[in-house]
Amino acid sequence: LEPVRDAQAGPALSKQEILRYSRHLIMPEVGMEGQLKLKQAKVLLIGAGGLGAPLGLYLAAAGVGKLGLVDFDVVDFTNLQRQVTFSSTDVGRPKLEAAKERLSGLNPEIQIDTYETKLTSQNALDILREYDIVVDGTDNFPTRYLVNDACVLLGKPNVYGSIFRFEGQATIFGYPGGPCYRCLYPEPPPPGLVPSCAEGGVLGVLPGSGGAIQAMETIKLILGSGDHLVGRLLVFDALAMRFRELKLRKNPECPVCGE
Repeated sequence: LEPVRDAQAGPALSKQEILRYSRHLIMPEVGMEGQLKLKQAKVLLIGAGGLGAPLGLYLAAAGVGKLGLVDFDVVDFTNLQRQVTFSSTDVGRPKLEAAKERLSGLNPEIQIDTYETKLTSQNALDILREYDIVVDGTDNFPTRYLVNDACVLLGKPNVYGSIFRFEGQATIFGYPGGPCYRCLYPEPPPPGLVPSCAEGGVLGVLPGSGGAIQAMETIKLILGSGDHLVGRLLVFDALAMRFRELKLRKNPECPVCGE
């Protein structure tokens, strides 16, 4: 097998990459052109926890060329029930250090950049600016609103997911012509009204389902194929094993993305 280069795409696939991605390359929906798009893609993951774990693993395995990880936490024993990036020996280590080691071992062909910091209004635009797609794996409202607003200002699609107990949601905010997070929830709820996973619990496997859906939507955006979750909020109940869709519309009076 010889390295393959797409004249327009630029980077080539090495012999090892052709073997690694062989199951992608035989799919007409991906093929060589799609795999080169994945190799050139730059995706930023906000959060390396429950949703960030399957997101990082699947996007790294798929061959996304540049992955950025934002987190400032350390691995705790309570994380191991759902954050499958980490092992018991990682407890006490910075999450980004452990995650980069794991993802680099899974796919040494990709670039992984880490930002061990809390995302704030002072640094969000600078961090998000160099990426094509932002994936929100956070677990708190202030960061969700911050990610949304920064994505809208920068024109970046925001692949959103959230989980609680047995339930999850996923959609894409900030896509051209589509709604943003504030179109759905104009203002954050009062502090303490909505319990966190630490307060209310979460089934360990649920983030795997939610993160896999977000990873799939991210890959579809990169490939430019399929029907995206733009204007559609996918809601799933793992206990009943039911999925339903809610239509989302862009609010012309939205304070962030409106006219």
